[in-house]
Amino acid sequence: MKVLVAVKRVVDANVKVQVKGDGTGVDIANVKMSMNPFDEIAVEEAVRLKEKGVVTEIIAVSCGEAKCQETLRTAMAIGADRGILVETNEELQPLAVAKLLKALVDKEQPSLVILGKQAIDDDNNQTGQMLAALTDLPQATFASKVEVADDKATVTREVDGGLETIALNLPAVITTDLRLNEPRYVTLPNIMKAKKKQLDTVSPADLGVDVTPRLKTLKVSEPPKRGAGIKVPDVATLVEKLKNEAKVI
Repeated sequence: MKVLVAVKRVVDANVKVQVKGDGTGVDIANVKMSMNPFDEIAVEEAVRLKEKGVVTEIIAVSCGEAKCQETLRTAMAIGADRGILVETNEELQPLAVAKLLKALVDKEQPSLVILGKQAIDDDNNQTGQMLAALTDLPQATFASKVEVADDKATVTREVDGGLETIALNLPAVITTDLRLNEPRYVTLPNIMKAKKKQLDTVSPADLGVDVTPRLKTLKVSEPPKRGAGIKVPDVATLVEKLKNEAKVI
């Protein structure tokens, strides 16, 4: 059984991002970059399925500039068998990424595609759902538990009302939530081994996909700074301020 895992290179979760002075986007110059945390969980889940004997091969895929090779090497250090980089300097929006992944799904024919539910840079939470629609595969989003057996996947999802358990026929698309697992620490020996693993590079044109952006960012700005809180002497004063100053009641 073959699994395809998509990983994205994003600004490290511990970095406080700054908006560019001209408001055109976030300044990522000289900023630490890492694998998207949700994608790291997806790779870990694929590796755990392989350790259980369910999966035979894990293919990590990333779309973006050449530096995304670092992210793929990290995925291979965690346990992916090989990597594919779809190299482009074009701004990649969710639909374009979904189309690229669809082309790779058609080529590789995996039994399972696992993605993080969203990337922490744009927070779109769209690529997995779009991929499932394009490939006409069943999907399970926000997975907090995954079990695979007999060409079926049983997935526990986190929903607003609690948990929902669904069964999918394979092949299928699954997106991961935070509670699914805790990614392992990547050891130095595995990092060295990852350098020798196969990493193929293709372009969107090779896959026959047009990645021209369909949306235009007009302006990026920081959220307004929170004002200092105040103490009120009693409930009546609180209600009066909420009503007349905050105007929330």
